[in-house]
Amino acid sequence: MAERVGVYVCHCGSNIANMVDVEEVAKWAGKNVKDVVVAKDYKFMCSSLGQQMIEEDIKNEKLTRVVVAACSPQLHEKTFRRACQNAGMNPYLFEMANVREHVSWVTKDKAAGTEKTKALVSAAAERVKLQQPLEPMFVRVNPATMVVGGGIAGLQAAIELADAGYHVYLVERSPSIGGHMAQFDKTFPTLDCSACILTPKMSEAGQHENITLLTYSELEEVSGSVGNFKVKIRKKARYVDYDACTGCGICTEKCPRKVLDTDFEVGMGYRKAIYSPFPQAVPRIPVIDTANCTYFERGKCRVCEKVCATNAIRFEQQDELIEVEVGNIIMATGWKLFDCHKLPQYGYGRLANVYTSMEFERLCNAAGPTGGKIVLRDGKTEPESVAIVHCVGSRDSNHNENCSAICCMAAMKFGHLVLEKTKAKVHSFYIDIRANSKGYEEFYQRLMEEGMVFVRGKVAEVTDAARLPSEKGKLIVQVEDTLVGRQRRIPVDMVILMGGLEPQADAKELGLKCGISCSMAGWYTERHPKLDPVATMTDGIFVAGSCQGPKDIPASVAQGAAAAARVMGMITKGEVMIEPIVASINEEACSGCRICNNMCPYNAIEFDEKLEVSRVITALCKGCGTCVAACPAGVITGAHFNNGQIFAEIEGILWDAKPNGGNGASKTVSPEPEPVTS
Repeated sequence: MAERVGVYVCHCGSNIANMVDVEEVAKWAGKNVKDVVVAKDYKFMCSSLGQQMIEEDIKNEKLTRVVVAACSPQLHEKTFRRACQNAGMNPYLFEMANVREHVSWVTKDKAAGTEKTKALVSAAAERVKLQQPLEPMFVRVNPATMVVGGGIAGLQAAIELADAGYHVYLVERSPSIGGHMAQFDKTFPTLDCSACILTPKMSEAGQHENITLLTYSELEEVSGSVGNFKVKIRKKARYVDYDACTGCGICTEKCPRKVLDTDFEVGMGYRKAIYSPFPQAVPRIPVIDTANCTYFERGKCRVCEKVCATNAIRFEQQDELIEVEVGNIIMATGWKLFDCHKLPQYGYGRLANVYTSMEFERLCNAAGPTGGKIVLRDGKTEPESVAIVHCVGSRDSNHNENCSAICCMAAMKFGHLVLEKTKAKVHSFYIDIRANSKGYEEFYQRLMEEGMVFVRGKVAEVTDAARLPSEKGKLIVQVEDTLVGRQRRIPVDMVILMGGLEPQADAKELGLKCGISCSMAGWYTERHPKLDPVATMTDGIFVAGSCQGPKDIPASVAQGAAAAARVMGMITKGEVMIEPIVASINEEACSGCRICNNMCPYNAIEFDEKLEVSRVITALCKGCGTCVAACPAGVITGAHFNNGQIFAEIEGILWDAKPNGGNGASKTVSPEPEPVTS
């Protein structure tokens, strides 16, 4: 029996109608595409009235297939599938043609746009006739969740979930939670103490009955799928008994070995060989730095063991591999600072009084190496003039093309702290000021009133080569001031480089373990940049904070809470629906070559060693078709995308190449033949 197809063409306001004669396309489809019994155009098909029109036509005209020519399926495919389902039709007997992004937004020729739209509508109509009813799959959701990263975004997500009564495994690679925010002195634009607002959250996470803290630990392996992930975590040896230690700090106090702290103090201060990163660390369990411990180097010392009242030192301790099962994973792994050595023209590492932004954070922090005093590298001289250089490694085609989002405001914060604590004059060298959140513009105006001098221009060089007597003993900032149109040489005592934000060095490696992708820059890729910024293309894995892209503290907190809300929604429902558009393997014909195993970007294909065949893990499969194309034996089929459907779509798009121009003579391609066995 012939199918009864309904075609609906959307104006999308004027988005499509500006470059496509929508009425003409609808009339043409009704007359020229075989089996089309209803063809209409409407201003907004995604509206409730547009959906109601489809539902009524399915019932009244006995439609068996529906085509909507509108915007991206990413935006409204689910909307129209739901309309079809409400009318009693299987939602997978619907097909969507994207004529906004693929036609109207990419052409200025209305006649050509109209013809291309006809071709896309014809292709969708021919394809939909061969689509088969599919039923969604459901899996149970384990209520436990793993949060990777103990910075502010990860903390927010973990606490939200824990407060809702669900168990959370909070994994952090450092000895303490807190992330970069623990290193900051103040936060912009309110200038409240960073530690004062962060440490209560750290303490809450450390003491929460529903949070298992796994600090000094790293993600080793992730297997399984949404609702039931199996995770291996490497808990690195602290060489201190977690349960026996009271965090009294005697071992750190008595340790004779002092080393440069290149982690928390970023080389600005020293710590002991057995240490906690900072006084408010959570947990307050110290770690022995084996690379600098005298006992691990020469087999001598053991002072920490001798002074420990609870006998908590364990030199024989080994890394521990922990396995947990969780239903969802939130990635909140944060960022790292751009390596300013890569821009030698700014003198970092060569000129003593050139600092990175993170070094200056520690310099002006009350708990930092100088007790909050802003001084030069000699430890005592207060600067009389300070230069702050924006966009170091950001907005730079040679390094990071993206804006780092926080640098302008952090530079203003630094300027305020310098003006508050010293009598120095502050120059801020910027490309553009980007103060675009609540209270930011007001803060910018405040700094101008306080006397901070803003110079618009990208700094070319920082040098100590004096040309004039007034430049001797100074750092000279060479810059083109674009507002006055001339080159300037400004002598200063201190230079602060606002290094850009970059993804963690192992972001891509960690993403591969979890089955999520990164952008070319290395940031984790969200499912949709506007409509779904916390989900990833792998169901059950979410992103929060600066691992997804540069952002400030409020945005990170909001995204952490959003990711937690998405997870809670899945847990509350108890089960999650999985799209049935997945690949399947004819195991009887599979040769076991394992090509598909290595090609799958979602790690959704496993190999049965006993039967020597590959098998699709349907809960992980995204129906991308990589395995279908790669299989040399042709024994893998993609539901909703078999050869018959694709060939029919191709024939439909070539409607005007047929001998009679396609006037009702469009043929239906026979179903896909059974694959040839190897």
